[in-house]
Amino acid sequence: MKTTDFSFDLPNELIAQHPSSERGGSRLMHLPRTTGDPSHHKVSDLPELLRPGSLLVFNQSRVRKARLYAEEREYLLLERVRSGPEQWEAMTKKASRLRIGQSITFPANAIGTVTSIHDGRVVLQFEAALSEEYFESHGHVPLPPYINREDEEEDEDRYQTVYASEYGSVAAPTAGLHFTESLLQRLDARGIESAWVTLHVGMGTFLPVRTDDPDKHVMHSERCVVSEETASQINNALSDGRDVVAVGTTSVRTLESAAERGRVRPFSGSTDIFIKPGFEFQVISGLFTNFHTPQSTLVMLVSALAGRTRILDAYVLAVSKRYRFFSYGDAMLIL
Repeated sequence: MKTTDFSFDLPNELIAQHPSSERGGSRLMHLPRTTGDPSHHKVSDLPELLRPGSLLVFNQSRVRKARLYAEEREYLLLERVRSGPEQWEAMTKKASRLRIGQSITFPANAIGTVTSIHDGRVVLQFEAALSEEYFESHGHVPLPPYINREDEEEDEDRYQTVYASEYGSVAAPTAGLHFTESLLQRLDARGIESAWVTLHVGMGTFLPVRTDDPDKHVMHSERCVVSEETASQINNALSDGRDVVAVGTTSVRTLESAAERGRVRPFSGSTDIFIKPGFEFQVISGLFTNFHTPQSTLVMLVSALAGRTRILDAYVLAVSKRYRFFSYGDAMLIL
């Protein structure tokens, strides 16, 4: 297996630069997991495509407006690495030009001092804690690198799921962006259960696989949580033989990281699980997801679920049907 085995041609104009005109209004391709031809729908058709009794598992992580401008530089504050004193790991271009001990003035006169520089990342120590209110007031939405524009007012709403609750992500769990309160109510009315996990999405989700052999790729690590209640919901569904459908690859990685001998245990920690063809799924039977970038760990994950040839054939079909790709694009149900 080579990284180039997961290539496909994608015209730039199919990379969605803005969300659909209405949340939940995107197209949906249904790809049967093993056999059968894809069919074409709207996201609003999802309740009818799922079997009553199915369990949908959502990632409730909330995107932080973690992109800050200071002294003609852009900083992406990835995560708090220490409190008391307050320290944040951050990314910035040409980080090597900064100096240890250098003080940087951020919005509202928040002073950050460079304490370390390593591999294009810096650690900044602040004189006072940075609250979520601070980021909401002074930060910008951290749009992914393939969206070639500055963030706009619409992104504050549309680059956040309607059920997001736990701050911590620097990129949205984008499959969830399609869901509306109305769609969630319709799913519930059809007898489709919902469960919640948390995985705080890091910038590593956008890292390309730079090795010819995927087995040599070093997977990024992200923090995730599966509560006792969610573990119990999932284990009951598994015992009953009901479908467990992950909403997004982040939910897949969380659930399979918490799996042990065909069951899900409560879990809180970090995961660097790399799901690629040959992986044996213990939890999920289906996946609701967006369309992913060529040669990425994410297209390898969906290939592990449905088969590489089957996924690439579906992606070629999606291109021919003018589906929109990536974070603000259309969706696929593999089930």
